[in-house]
Amino acid sequence: MSNLKPSEIVKELDKYIIGQKNAKRSVAIALRNRWRRQQTPKELRDEIAPKNIILIGPTGVGKTEIARRLAKLADSPFYKVEASKFTEVGYVGRDVESMVRDLVELTVNMLKVREQEGVKEKAKNNAEERMLDLLLPSKKESASKEDEKEDGSVNHETNATREKLRQMLRAGKLDNKYVDLDVSDRPMPVVEVFSNIGMEELGINFKDVFGSILPKGTKKRKIQVPEALELLTQEEVQRLVEMEKVVKQAIEKVEESGIIFLDEIDKIVGKDGGHGPDVSREGVQRDLLPLVEGSTVTTKYGPVKTDHVLFIAAGAFHASKPSDLIPELQGRFPIRVELESLGQKEFIRILTEPKNALLLQYQALLKTEGIDIIFDKTAISEISRIAEHVNNRTENIGARRLHTIMERLLEDILFDAPDLQEKEIKINTKYVTDKLKDIVADEDLSRYIL
Repeated sequence: MSNLKPSEIVKELDKYIIGQKNAKRSVAIALRNRWRRQQTPKELRDEIAPKNIILIGPTGVGKTEIARRLAKLADSPFYKVEASKFTEVGYVGRDVESMVRDLVELTVNMLKVREQEGVKEKAKNNAEERMLDLLLPSKKESASKEDEKEDGSVNHETNATREKLRQMLRAGKLDNKYVDLDVSDRPMPVVEVFSNIGMEELGINFKDVFGSILPKGTKKRKIQVPEALELLTQEEVQRLVEMEKVVKQAIEKVEESGIIFLDEIDKIVGKDGGHGPDVSREGVQRDLLPLVEGSTVTTKYGPVKTDHVLFIAAGAFHASKPSDLIPELQGRFPIRVELESLGQKEFIRILTEPKNALLLQYQALLKTEGIDIIFDKTAISEISRIAEHVNNRTENIGARRLHTIMERLLEDILFDAPDLQEKEIKINTKYVTDKLKDIVADEDLSRYIL
């Protein structure tokens, strides 16, 4: 678990996200509190609940990015989901517990990949030995052909041949040879069907159940050495990874440091005394409550407790406010942070300052075609001014407006890049105004195109 100080967390977030100082401070404290909790006496540790956060602000101001970067910093399991996808139990739609099951699934897969990377070298060595066994005649055959020789002499000759074959294999001199290899058949479709119909809610992993009952079908195929070596390596990787250990670590990681980002939480706010859809929205809030308070969710990997999962909710709250949530749920989100809208100054910084700045991304893309694209300061300022102007006049989608503006601005260059003779292109204010003048002038066009 990360032991970064709050000031260090904010500094790291600053590399990717412009502004939003208050939001960064709040999530930094929440992350540090997780580390602090681990240092407390064991009898007190379980009593310290995470302080869940609501981020309030329009789309495109950095809510999701703050949560995602925070999870990366802490190496925490992270899952983002829109609250509007859920319906109250009994209605048609996803139930809220599925977000925990999805988080566990993601974490198991993430840790499995890490374990596979760790055993890759050993797997390659094992696969090489198995390949040499396939390429070499068996010891019995060797012995029968050389029955006049002593056993030691035969073994010495076999080992010498094996080493010679190893050198040839590594040098690629056997790539055109074929070997007979037992290859697993595809799993029966019924296994896939049952594993995908939500039966994990019952705590049943149908792949494991059917895998142990049904015979494992294999067939012998003639395969070229490179492909066979790859298949053998994959088999060895799977064999060397201890899935029980992976699952145990994944569940522990989710329970101790999982982060669920619940977007569009304002979409499940119903009006007072509402009926129909409003009743269902309030029902979703009531279904969410046990998860946020701390409960045990049944997954196909086993029970998972949500007591110490950090929930970060976000919403624009244009037509409602956080106080419209049911009181019990409000109490479970004690920290509320309002994010600021972005204007021209912030857009200039977003285009140029972050490590993944948008201009750097386009420059890197065009560099692959041998083209250097240079933006002067006045052009960057004009792009930012137009983005702010369109946001103010139509729907405010925050920094996402820069993506649509940049795509329109560089459309011709991106299309013609492979055939361009000119390898250095300068973008100035005139170029920007010429390319975007129609969009700025036509409100309907800016509304529907940008």
